[in-house]
Amino acid sequence: MTIDDVAGELYGLDPSDFVATRTERAAQAREDGDRELAAAIGALRKPTVAAWTVNLLARHAPKEIAALLDLGDALRSAQRQLSGDKLRALGAQRQQVVNAMTKRAGELAAEHDRPASEQALREVGQTLTAALADPDVADQVRAGVLPATVTYDGFGPAGLVAITGGKAKAPTKRASARPKKSAEDAEAARRAEAKQELDDAESGLAEAKSAREEAEKAAAQAKSELDEVEQRIEQLRADLEHAEQQRHFLRTAEHRARGESTAAKTQFDRMQRWVERARARLDED
Repeated sequence: MTIDDVAGELYGLDPSDFVATRTERAAQAREDGDRELAAAIGALRKPTVAAWTVNLLARHAPKEIAALLDLGDALRSAQRQLSGDKLRALGAQRQQVVNAMTKRAGELAAEHDRPASEQALREVGQTLTAALADPDVADQVRAGVLPATVTYDGFGPAGLVAITGGKAKAPTKRASARPKKSAEDAEAARRAEAKQELDDAESGLAEAKSAREEAEKAAAQAKSELDEVEQRIEQLRADLEHAEQQRHFLRTAEHRARGESTAAKTQFDRMQRWVERARARLDED
């Protein structure tokens, strides 16, 4: 298990599952004796809704993302060549592609039961635009592991100012040496990590509370509907019992009526024969 493996898994999850799964993976790394990996996993930030939407797009439309980032390479090449006509043509194409990809991201979010707001979609578009200008952002977008959206000022390596999670950063060389952290820096980093974990935990708690309230509301609604159905069943049972009683009574009445009808017919036949004999005697006289 590597940090890339875990990041790929976590940033592909629904945001509501992020914190719990991150905690599980960090605990697993500690059990395996890899404290450095556990710390790195714990430092992974839960993605914002807009960043999750970009990550979703990267996973479900990888070919389109690749085409978008290829356009970024062409734009940077045109800038280096100072080709104004080419830059204008590519710039117009860039806006069309970003708009189409942003729309697609919104459709995917809705399909995953997390419709994106207009603000979130604006941030998605800004991030895709930044990915066209900054190879580092492009790598994160391609991998689908963005923790926060990114905006930029200007276009191209020289004029780029990427803003991730609300903090601005100028482009840095990938091969630059990292200064050693002092004890104060390490403590500040530890506190920042703890604060981030607290924020994530509180966010997870809020989501769990919302889910609990929704579940309780759904349970109450189901209970109300169940009570209504049971009342209907009781009423139908009472109606059925009453109908059974009526059927029994009517069967008895029908049987009695048939007996009376048979007896009446027998009596009628007897009277008719009597009348015929009386008429015959009268004719003989």
